[in-house]
Parts: sequence; structure tokens; C-alpha cells
Amino acid sequence: MPSTETSLVVRRLSDHVREIALIRPALFNRVDAALHRDLTSALHEIARDPEARAVVLSSEGKAFSAGGDFDLMEAAHTNASVRSEIVEDGRRLMSAFFDLPQPIIAAVQGPAIGLGATIALACDAVVAAESAYLADTHVQLGLAAGDGGCLVWPAAAGMLRARRHLLTGDPLNAPVAFQLGLVTDLVENPNEARPVAIALAQRIAELAPLAVQATKKSLNQVTRTRANEVLDLSLSYEERTLASNDLLEGVSAFRDRRAPKFTGT
Repeated sequence: MPSTETSLVVRRLSDHVREIALIRPALFNRVDAALHRDLTSALHEIARDPEARAVVLSSEGKAFSAGGDFDLMEAAHTNASVRSEIVEDGRRLMSAFFDLPQPIIAAVQGPAIGLGATIALACDAVVAAESAYLADTHVQLGLAAGDGGCLVWPAAAGMLRARRHLLTGDPLNAPVAFQLGLVTDLVENPNEARPVAIALAQRIAELAPLAVQATKKSLNQVTRTRANEVLDLSLSYEERTLASNDLLEGVSAFRDRRAPKFTGT
């Protein structure tokens, strides 16, 4: 079970549909160490549920998720054990997504940034409001995109488009993301994302579960094979850049709302 009651909640929406809802709206659903582990635990819990046939990943508030926690990043800068924990937490979270036997649908009502975009794109379908956007802003903070972005963005958008956005951190609004394949279902209003995602999950849950899960496990194997090629490498680069001076400058500049001055150290 998740380790806290404040970071997320697992809901039973029907006999065969489960929901994982991030509930840190005041913090724009930023992923701190506790939420990292809670989300991993929730995915494991549902994977073991013999009655679960489909999952919705949603969040409360204006943002789907604003990504990683700045305080945690700053703590990692000077503490090798914290850096190692971040990397291991990231590896376990991505593995939990890649091993989940049930299809999972992301309901993206608002911005999905950094790790927030990664966990949305790690899902099997992405329902997004027209006003939402996706962005992997790691490089804008002085970090390598190590938490899965180098895996899920190319899988969704193609390598060239993924390079364009991972190497700049530039956002993609949901209508453009829909055209490029990062969003599978587009809705007009933010409050429509969750019910449309639930309806899609319910449709899947009504199909033959053996067939659906066999197909999902086959797709998981494709993702797992690609993850074995890149995830450990990208996480090692993220661990290295967490110790850089540029990371501190990137976080400071973001908080001060100014342009960063990176030095390559």
C-alpha cells in the first residue's frame, strides 16, 4: 500500500476498473520521494489485483504533475546517497509501469512537466484537455532527462521530434501533441479528461481479459527491451548532473524567474 495518505489515493471505480489519483494539488502534484514510492507501490498493488482489468491515472488540481521536487534535487546535489536513492526510485517506478499487466490510461487535465510527462507517456493511452501541455524540462534545469523521458518520448513522437523537445525543454500543447501521437484522445475542457479516461478504461475492462493482458504483456516486452538499452544509461547521467553546479543554478533561476547562467560544471 502507499506509504502516506496525502500523496495519492487508489480508488475502486467499478468491479474491474481502478484509479490512481495524485492528490497534491497545492504543490502541482510534484513528485517527491514519498510520492515516487507511493506511486510505485500503487502500481504493484493493482498488478496483483486479480479483478483489476484497467487503470486510470489522474490527479487533482490545475496541473497533472509539475515533475520532480526542487527541494529533493537540492538535497541530492551534496548527498551521494540521496542521488542514488533518486535513481533507484526512478528505476523502480519505470519498471512498475513496464510490468503492469493491465492497460493504464492517463487523464491529463493540465500541464504534465518533466517526470509528470514521463509518467503520462508511460501509460497506454493519454486523454488530455486542449489547454494542457507536455514538456520535459530537465535540460532547462541542468539535468539529463534520465527518468524515462529518453525512452517514452521517442516511442510516442518518433526520434527526431523527441530530440527536438528533449534537447530544448520546449513544451507541446495538447492539440499539437495529439497530432504528433503523444496524446491519444483530446477533450475540450479539463474537467472532461478524467471521465473520458474512465469511459475508455471501462470499455477495455469489458473486453476479454486474457486477450487484453496478453497483448499488454507483449507490448510491455517491447518497452522493456528498449528500456534495457537506454534507461540505466540515462539514469546514470541524471545522477551525475544532480551533482552539478548547473543543477543548483537551474533551480535557483526557476525560482527567481530569471534566465539561468550555466557554466558546464
